[in-house]
Amino acid sequence: MSTPVSIMDAMPSANGGSYTDAPDVATPRDPFSGPLESVAPWNYTFIACMMFAVTSLSLAENSTVMLVTYKFKQLRQPLNYIIVNLSVADFSLSLVGGTISFLTNARGYFFLGRWACVLEGFAVTFFGIVALWSLAILAFERFFVICRPLENVRLGVKHAALGLLFVWTFSFICTIPPVLGWNKYTVSKIGTTCEPNWYSRDFNDHTYIITFFVTCFILPLGVIIVSYGKLMQKLRKVSNAHGKLGNARKPDRAVARMVIVMIIAYMVAWTPYAAFSIIVTAYPTINIDPRLAAAPAFFAKTAAVYNPVIYVFMNKQFRKCLIQMFKGNGTNIDSSHLNPTSDKGPITRTESHLGEMSSIAARVPMTVCNLEKTDEDDEEEEQNQNENGGSMQLPLSESRVCPL
Repeated sequence: MSTPVSIMDAMPSANGGSYTDAPDVATPRDPFSGPLESVAPWNYTFIACMMFAVTSLSLAENSTVMLVTYKFKQLRQPLNYIIVNLSVADFSLSLVGGTISFLTNARGYFFLGRWACVLEGFAVTFFGIVALWSLAILAFERFFVICRPLENVRLGVKHAALGLLFVWTFSFICTIPPVLGWNKYTVSKIGTTCEPNWYSRDFNDHTYIITFFVTCFILPLGVIIVSYGKLMQKLRKVSNAHGKLGNARKPDRAVARMVIVMIIAYMVAWTPYAAFSIIVTAYPTINIDPRLAAAPAFFAKTAAVYNPVIYVFMNKQFRKCLIQMFKGNGTNIDSSHLNPTSDKGPITRTESHLGEMSSIAARVPMTVCNLEKTDEDDEEEEQNQNENGGSMQLPLSESRVCPL
């Protein structure tokens, strides 16, 4: 039975048209039914190719990190737990988000349906926040190990495990509310990915976006800046106190470069996403091109590619294990081969503590640790040398920790 048309609907317009199309214009488009007509198909193909490249690189890099850490016991140290956790989060993000994004962009729309959209939106957001908070905890652990705010407390397995528990629990608490009704996961403007509903005009949804922005961007960024800032102050204090040495300023410069690179990487990955969420929350009627709206999420996904490069592959200890694995010479490397200073002669007392924690802790030269040795340390070292026949190579001690 056909629907009757009113006189106003059938009345011709001044331009010779008809008002019968008005109800169709008001009907919202189903994002799960097909691609946007305003976006040319080649745009989706281009995004699919980019996502394929990013996903492939991320899966390869992060799986390598996990495999090498599994094969070499020397890398399974407490401070490395958060590094491996970062790789697990990045790997999961790429496996779920990257793969689905590639498939949906190849089709031009989110053809998997509403429940898959909610699952993808939650998984990508959850693993992304796990990775982000892992960076914050890593910065804090580096500060804790080098600055030693609690002199009698050393970073151990229990502390590292508590850090991992915090990261996963806190990230889950921050990302599960949209599944339960506080905001919701919905299709993005481009129509091929899912994310929290930034465009909602509901006040209740706005409170979630603001809470999400503070707890998942501002707070971890603050932890990173404060932790690395304190670390720099510590190194500068040591360098100033021993300025008579020609290389006293080298630790400052080395760590400064490290800190700058890490903070820039963090900002490049997450600032566009955070800024986009706040802008569209404040101005939900803003007209943003769908292709431009897809850029922030893409930048966030690229972090899974350069995080392993910055935090793992630039580490000399890890590189040696990686080369050894590809050579197929076994899964055990003598500690002297992992020590970056082993080619300079006998291992000093300070250098012997490298086995207690990964040199991933910080790219801080051993000069800093040598500068901080007290008279008691020197006397103890001299006594140990006499007991060992003058040898400088000593057993691993639990009393002192010094990262690269």
